[in-house]
Amino acid sequence: MKTDSLDWPLELADSSVSPDKRWLQAGSNICLDFHGDPVKAQLVVFSDGNHHMALLETLSRFCELTDGVEDIFYATTPPGVLVDVVSQGNITIGNLTLSRQPHVFISPRPILDKLINADFANAHQPYMQSCGNVMLVRNDNPKGIHDLRDLLREDVRLFLSNPNTEKASYDVYRASLLAIAKDFNAEGAMHDYLSPDNTEILYGERIHHREAPQCVFDGSADVAIVYYHLALRYTRIFPGEFEIITLGGGNNLPPNEAGNEQTQYFISEMKDTGAFGKDFIEFCQSDEVSKIYISHGLKRPE
Repeated sequence: MKTDSLDWPLELADSSVSPDKRWLQAGSNICLDFHGDPVKAQLVVFSDGNHHMALLETLSRFCELTDGVEDIFYATTPPGVLVDVVSQGNITIGNLTLSRQPHVFISPRPILDKLINADFANAHQPYMQSCGNVMLVRNDNPKGIHDLRDLLREDVRLFLSNPNTEKASYDVYRASLLAIAKDFNAEGAMHDYLSPDNTEILYGERIHHREAPQCVFDGSADVAIVYYHLALRYTRIFPGEFEIITLGGGNNLPPNEAGNEQTQYFISEMKDTGAFGKDFIEFCQSDEVSKIYISHGLKRPE
């Protein structure tokens, strides 16, 4: 039956699990970013969710190559949520409470600095980097959006991540829009458009890497600003539903506009690394993992 909700694929490191053995209902499933079996998992990884597709492939490959890893439990919500899990000891998802703690944490550096300063984690190291930000629209681009100037039109509604609950991604998107708008002599207009008082912008609630494509898909928004690697993922898992438009116009992908902000991700071992945490971090620095991330539209830090 066709619905107005996207049908997200199974995202488990253990590929032997049947997709038919899931309890979910399209549009109300709130567990998309908690993956695997928290009880039997031998490795637990917490990560910001924006590169979840590459992390999934990395974890699956590690599971294949490493004896004794019966399952991997990993969480990919916005990082602030996962910091709270570490500091509070658990998280309640609907009516389900989980108390598993991570062996490895992946996130932008300021998040890991907080964990290190609170003595939850050890020193971090560079991991990966995004390749900039783009616009996501419905297939065939029904509103005729060609560059960021079209966001200023009265008939176009924009989706952005929430400036309070997902400040890291919001700041990156905002900075990219303002910087590239200079090339069109539209920085002032874009600054006014991005005012907190603009009620025409649709902000996400908590998890924009799920909300953005859903809002474009169901027509709540005409366009969303997202990381290039997220947009690439959506076009792959939802074929025929979305198109990628660069902020500056043109067809260069990954985007290459000056001022298009890129995000660096870092990786840290927690105080308790379990049996496989250190091995996983070592694996994450391998050429094989570099190739995985490149295939998903990311890269090693420059």
